[in-house]
Amino acid sequence: MSHGDGHGYGSDSGSSRTDDGYSTLGGTRQTRTRFPEGGGDGYGSTRRPARSSRSLVMVVGVVVLLISAIAFANMGGGTDDASGGSGRGDSKAGAAPTAATGTKPVTGKNGTVPSGFAHDEQGAQSAAANYSVALGSADMFDGDRRRQIVNAVYAPDVAAARQGDLDKVYSGEAFLTSIGLNEDGTAPSGMTFISRSNPAGTKVVKFSGDTASVAVWYSALFGLAGEGSKNPVSESWFTNTFELAWMDGDWKITDFTQKDGPVPVGRDQAASPAQEMADAVEQFGGFTYAR
Repeated sequence: MSHGDGHGYGSDSGSSRTDDGYSTLGGTRQTRTRFPEGGGDGYGSTRRPARSSRSLVMVVGVVVLLISAIAFANMGGGTDDASGGSGRGDSKAGAAPTAATGTKPVTGKNGTVPSGFAHDEQGAQSAAANYSVALGSADMFDGDRRRQIVNAVYAPDVAAARQGDLDKVYSGEAFLTSIGLNEDGTAPSGMTFISRSNPAGTKVVKFSGDTASVAVWYSALFGLAGEGSKNPVSESWFTNTFELAWMDGDWKITDFTQKDGPVPVGRDQAASPAQEMADAVEQFGGFTYAR
């Protein structure tokens, strides 16, 4: 995979794409992503200029595209059915998409990725949220961990088809140096590499027993924290829609699309010092998501 304007990160509006050079399962669905560079926001006011440069925006877009290129999912619909539903009926009809249900997070693990999600809408949403965290993590830049994540979250045939392409992309010297990493994918001395997805909520698009379509709204942190970093950590917002299939006792990704936003209006908060940002990532771990 190339980076920069080679994938159209120029003047197009950021949204789900279907004309990227990297095909998804079967070569029929494709996705590319461009981050917005400022301008009007969705609330009728002018968004503050982004702190990072245009080149950084494109680099971050490439990273998200890499994750997007392998994410495939089929997600659940609006109501529980008689055989595979949660059995709560209409009692939760008025609940917000992020309302807690009291269900405890799954305890199973497939390597570092949570597993053993329930065979219902709630389980599909939890799986989609957890898979978005794994695919957006810094572990994707480590060869062994990347392969484990891909095998854990994708359907077996999809994982097998995409593994080689991902290895080439994530180990490409030109790509790694363009985002400020060493040739082996590690951060330069004195720097902390940050790549983290933080789900804010999920929504069932459709559900039909063994297949589901789930949208995950999340913020993404990406960059190098450290004194003198040329790629400081920045935040962006996206919605990924995962197509999931139930197989071998768990939900697996079969396809995926991505679009920008919704993006909240930024507050006038000063950016934290580089060391404080690096310390926060080391001190605050991620979550296992369940509903």
